[in-house]
Amino acid sequence: MDTFFQQITEAHRQWTQNWVNSQPNAETIDPMHAMNDLAQKMSPVHSAWLGTQSQFYQQQLDLWLGLIGAKPVAKVAELEKNDRRFNSPEWDAPLFDYIRQNYLVTSKWLLEMVGAANSDEASKEKAAFFTRQYLDAMSPANFAFTNPEVMKLALETKGESLQEGMKKLMADMQKGAITMTDESQFAIGENLAMTPGEVIFENELFQLIQYTPTTAKVYSRPLLVIPPCVNKYYIMDLQPANSMMAYIVSQGYSTFLMSWKSIEANQGYLQWDDYIESGVIKATEVVRAISKAEKINALSFCIGGELLTTAMPVLQARGLDWFESITLMTVMLDHTDPGEIKHFIDWNLIRQRESQVEGVIDGKELAKTFSALRSNDLIWNYVVNNYLKGKNPPPFDLLYWNSDSANLSLPMHTFFLRNMYLENNLTKPNSFSLCGTPIDLTTIKVPAYIFAAREDHIVPWHSAFLSTRILQGPKRFVLGASGHIAGAINPVSTNKRNYWVNENTDQDADAWLEQAESRPGSWWQDWAAWLAPQSGTQVAAPKKLGNTQYKMIEAAPGRYVKARVV
Repeated sequence: MDTFFQQITEAHRQWTQNWVNSQPNAETIDPMHAMNDLAQKMSPVHSAWLGTQSQFYQQQLDLWLGLIGAKPVAKVAELEKNDRRFNSPEWDAPLFDYIRQNYLVTSKWLLEMVGAANSDEASKEKAAFFTRQYLDAMSPANFAFTNPEVMKLALETKGESLQEGMKKLMADMQKGAITMTDESQFAIGENLAMTPGEVIFENELFQLIQYTPTTAKVYSRPLLVIPPCVNKYYIMDLQPANSMMAYIVSQGYSTFLMSWKSIEANQGYLQWDDYIESGVIKATEVVRAISKAEKINALSFCIGGELLTTAMPVLQARGLDWFESITLMTVMLDHTDPGEIKHFIDWNLIRQRESQVEGVIDGKELAKTFSALRSNDLIWNYVVNNYLKGKNPPPFDLLYWNSDSANLSLPMHTFFLRNMYLENNLTKPNSFSLCGTPIDLTTIKVPAYIFAAREDHIVPWHSAFLSTRILQGPKRFVLGASGHIAGAINPVSTNKRNYWVNENTDQDADAWLEQAESRPGSWWQDWAAWLAPQSGTQVAAPKKLGNTQYKMIEAAPGRYVKARVV
């Protein structure tokens, strides 16, 4: 048993190192170098520093004296509200309580040391982020010998849990990704992405799906849905009970959706301009031709919103007034404060990538970046459950989607990081051009529905609120509970959570929320009620999808969404 514990701990150490080495840090970024540099700026004579050291020493002494019985056991550290790593009663045993509290106290001390450094705020913020990454990775819960739950289960199963965990570890090392759900329980087109429809157009970038109406009448003005190209679209069409697309169709909207292609090796030349010209603009052209509508509505999600809004000035410059309204769902136009993802992006990374004329960004790299932002929930939780306890993760459609990543063209992605994240050019009219047109988002004057999620770690809601300062037409801002996905994909059928509304967007974000009205249930109902007046009259639903020019190619969900990144 001791030998086996050593084997699995060593395998886990190797896996951890491999994972850390594969992180998409920018070229020349070395988190430990940043920490060492910061350490040089920590003054040992600073009163705050001395106070922190003294408190840390006393806490460690109290813990040790409590462990050896020299004094009553001290509770010098408390778990944060959402920290579930040490909740099991096995951690209350004296030795493991000591290990737990020692880790929590040391973590707090390290973060306080970073905060007390004589350095600029940006450097301290980056150092604190990587310190938390390190501390999360080094948690005693992540290692067999220091996790009492793992030890207990190993003894109860006579080592079978460790053997099964070793198999899962080796399989995931071969796969290059952590298994987050029972993937055998899902298949696109069988129990995911099931809303009926037809692919009625395709090119090298996307397939266009037209959904089959489920109502006798539909609105005359169609809706084009533009999902993010960094993920598969079916987050908006998971299963019938939680499908946003099924809900939209059920409300009588004539609905089309862009299913972006996961970029292949020979497509590494594609630019942001291509995603506009051959993507958003082409899709809009096809939707108008099929529906015979002068204008359409558009719903965009995440980076899909940046594609939509940068396409609109191009169309306007051509004299094409094609949009009646737009919806921005967790979209960030102002990147003044993009959240913790900024720590993975800097000029070294951009310059290194811009030196490459072509290439493909592996979808798994993007997935790891997003997972690293919530490492305890999206990485270490599965390391413990799968590899140390040998358990199978339960089937969960959202996590299956989360593991089904999509590739991007390197030039397109690099342009995005430079112009949006680093230079914040969407807030600077005419600072860059696309398709031969200077881009000025302040020329967008159509009605806009802006949705953000309060706990979103990818698009912070305060940043999403700043879109109200850029867009110049009538605006409705709605804030949903929960995070980037759970906040957006909140089906009406379950009536969970809540959302906030406030008609007055001429104030800062915090003042807006303070005066906002909280409403129970899904924000989808609010959005559908807002969209109806923008959607024209009710007409008979078409009996056939497509038209003579754009004929049915294959049934939804189509081939593009089924392609897997290997």
